[in-house]
Amino acid sequence: MSGLNETPRGERLHIGIFGRMGAGKSSLLNAITGQDIAVVSPIKGTTTDPVSKAMEILPMGPVLFIDTAGIDDHSELGGLRVNKTKEVLRKTDVALLVVDAQEGLADEDKRLIEIFKDTSVKYLIVYNKSDLIRDVLSGHAPSDELCVSCMTGENIELLKNKLAEMGKNKNEDSRLVSDIISRGDVVVLVVPIDKAAPKGRLILPQQQVIRDILDTGAIAIVTRDNEFRETLKGLKSPPRLVITDSQVFGKVSQETPDNVALTSFSILMARHKGVLESAVHGAKAIDGIHDGDKILISEGCTHHRQCEDIGTVKLPKMLEKYTGAKPVYEFSSGGGFPDDLSGFKLVIHCGGCMLNRREMLYRERLARESNIPMTNYGVAMSYMQGILDRCVAGLVSFPAINN
Repeated sequence: MSGLNETPRGERLHIGIFGRMGAGKSSLLNAITGQDIAVVSPIKGTTTDPVSKAMEILPMGPVLFIDTAGIDDHSELGGLRVNKTKEVLRKTDVALLVVDAQEGLADEDKRLIEIFKDTSVKYLIVYNKSDLIRDVLSGHAPSDELCVSCMTGENIELLKNKLAEMGKNKNEDSRLVSDIISRGDVVVLVVPIDKAAPKGRLILPQQQVIRDILDTGAIAIVTRDNEFRETLKGLKSPPRLVITDSQVFGKVSQETPDNVALTSFSILMARHKGVLESAVHGAKAIDGIHDGDKILISEGCTHHRQCEDIGTVKLPKMLEKYTGAKPVYEFSSGGGFPDDLSGFKLVIHCGGCMLNRREMLYRERLARESNIPMTNYGVAMSYMQGILDRCVAGLVSFPAINN
């Protein structure tokens, strides 16, 4: 859980550092950050699992660096490490391919470049150890190449500036609420306080929505579901929008006037991550669930499961009550997500507040290419309660499909 004054991981520019063993990936990470974050050794293969570090670095701002293992480790254990490296690519906004300037591009490097291109990842080839060799590149260096020296610091600042330019406006098309409300609008947020809520804190999507409302110049009113009705009565005029936790959709929907827009934190987060429209389409698959069908319920965080956890308890109960069926559930959390979705009838994902947009789009694309419908906690719950049309009105570019 991110602190109140920290940029969440899912909103940071994800910079993956890739390359062969001994190219100087860890040295480059330390040079960029000015800290000894990664272990540096003359022995090749020192980095085993990916090393992540969230930082604020000018001129880039909030970033998440991910240092990966060498892509040329062909041992049995190395194969597992390379798979971890490939997983990092799913969430990489900008990739740095570190190449030993004395050795030049190898076949493994060239294959990585093709992967970057195939997955539309912005990348920069960084020739390290330029202090040991001159004329690394003949003539004028292409725009996707740069020579640096981690030893002398040559071109490290230039590298930072290039990264800042490459990562600019990465979320310019992803909004929470700022584009559907105006300055002075009143927005009521319904926040149940239950066992899953961290003591003394709001969960991350609630924090983010409140900040977006305040940045817009609108007015945020936060209340529990038990006081929601009284909160509405105390307002001189109806609010512009009500945003609720999906777990109390039914109660809040009944108490929200028909002329007031209603949605949930989970639905807004799905739109923010670029997967709302597919989630709305995917909700239709709930009607086709039968006994024994496999359903994957996936969360992007790794919080401790409570006795009334929404993903493992409340959502399955609601599904079984709505469908009258007894499906078989599998659960994933954090960075874990099956590469093979065959055999599943449906994927239901959380809002993805702890995952960046690229990772969520990867998961949505994997499901789509596997012909497996994928929906979202809030979308699924509103669909099963017959209020999906209302909850996504104005948020998707086509009419909703509820019942």
